[in-house]
Amino acid sequence: MSLKNFNVLFRNYLGIINYFCKLKLKIYLIMKTRLFTILTVAAMTLALTSCKDKAKEVATNEAQVAAEATEVSAKYKVDSEASTITWTGHKPTGSHHGTISIETGVFTVNNNVIESGTFLIDMNSIDVKDIPADNEDNARLAGHLKSADFFDVEKFPSAAFEVTKLETVEGKSMLSGNLKMKDVSNNVTIPVNIDYNDDSVTITSDTFTIDRSKWNVQYGSKSFFDNLGDKFINDEIELKIDIKAVKA
Repeated sequence: MSLKNFNVLFRNYLGIINYFCKLKLKIYLIMKTRLFTILTVAAMTLALTSCKDKAKEVATNEAQVAAEATEVSAKYKVDSEASTITWTGHKPTGSHHGTISIETGVFTVNNNVIESGTFLIDMNSIDVKDIPADNEDNARLAGHLKSADFFDVEKFPSAAFEVTKLETVEGKSMLSGNLKMKDVSNNVTIPVNIDYNDDSVTITSDTFTIDRSKWNVQYGSKSFFDNLGDKFINDEIELKIDIKAVKA
């Protein structure tokens, strides 16, 4: 082979190598761009979903004086079988939800308006609904929520709510009351729908959020611990209260 032919062949060889190098770089850049786009869309979707799903945190203040019944008010006893509280807790990797039973309670009504009332929450009844009951993780999570890390139900078996005020704000019924959990009482104002009948009263709250740190529930909370990374648990707990009380 002549030197001239060799040079031509060598240049063609270098051209082929250069072509494939550019093609490889182009493919790499396309894949990288597409991967970045997919990850960005996924992150935005997760963020928008998280924002959309979170209920509004209720106003929380210092405990107030409980409302008192008048002599002309009618008494209604809570039907514990027909009453419940649903809860949802969030963390960076997902969420859990379940129920809590209402133990006992009584309300007084005057002229179709709740005048006073109180109900007890059975903290030993904390139940997990998003994990099958026969899965050991169900019992593990429920046990952890009942432990001293969270609600310490052995020491504080009941939580309580006592009515301090009922008012209408912009056409919406707002029920205020002292919520006591563990050894802390705070006054919260909850948006509710109330249905009055001759023999019963039904109170159904909107889904709302409380900040557990205000009741000294500390586990995995950024309000109490630093350097948790993505191992933290949100302070916000979503709640929905459904109560039926029957005329005594």
